[in-house]
Amino acid sequence: MSITNETELIGMKKVSDVVAYTLKEMKNFVKPGMTTKELDDFGAAILESFGAKSAPLMTYQFPGCACISVNSEFCHGIPSENTVLKEGDLINIDVSAELNGFWSDNGNSFVIGKDIHQHQKLVDASKEILKKAIDNIKGGVKISDIGHLMESEAKKRGYKVIKNLGGHGIGKSLHEKPEELLNYRNRFDQRRFKKNSVVAIETFITTSSSYAIELNDGWTMVGDKGGFMAQHEHTILITDGKPIILTEMNGVWN
Repeated sequence: MSITNETELIGMKKVSDVVAYTLKEMKNFVKPGMTTKELDDFGAAILESFGAKSAPLMTYQFPGCACISVNSEFCHGIPSENTVLKEGDLINIDVSAELNGFWSDNGNSFVIGKDIHQHQKLVDASKEILKKAIDNIKGGVKISDIGHLMESEAKKRGYKVIKNLGGHGIGKSLHEKPEELLNYRNRFDQRRFKKNSVVAIETFITTSSSYAIELNDGWTMVGDKGGFMAQHEHTILITDGKPIILTEMNGVWN
């Protein structure tokens, strides 16, 4: 969406604070021995306490409140009583919600407890790349140039990017134009970021795969060549200078 007045800005700030707070609290709540369903129920209760509704549930009838993906699962993982979290697991929590007609989205990959499987380096790379990408976004900047920056930074660190997942416009619904804010340069994409527009910028940084494929459950995505992925996501408002990070409260960069 494009922010045209103070009411819209306040609405976007409110829903963004809610999803950011929920994500932060879910991260703090995680511990080994817990199921992803317990974690999801905890997040759902927080959203409900603010009067917010799960965006994937509302939009796609997703079988859960948040997408929770563990280890080889890249994204859209279904919360389950059968998935028990363990020390050293790489987990991704993606929380998006609607509140009073406004929508916001954010995600965080992190290691549970001690980094016994050496995932932290990948997590740090994804965080750093998101920060660098957002720092370079302003009105008039080519969308594909930011994609190029993300892939270049991933390659520098010895990683790849997923080419069939991307960020997106957001605000009055979960996914809006501009769609396909990719992590690499699409040379046919001449679009530019527009001042006062709201977008969800997300990284998809991987160890081995370049494409995500869907499992038989119809939701969970894994890598075409296996490996692991880290995703970090902020909803931002584009300006003439540095963007306003609406979901900053989630503490992804702390």
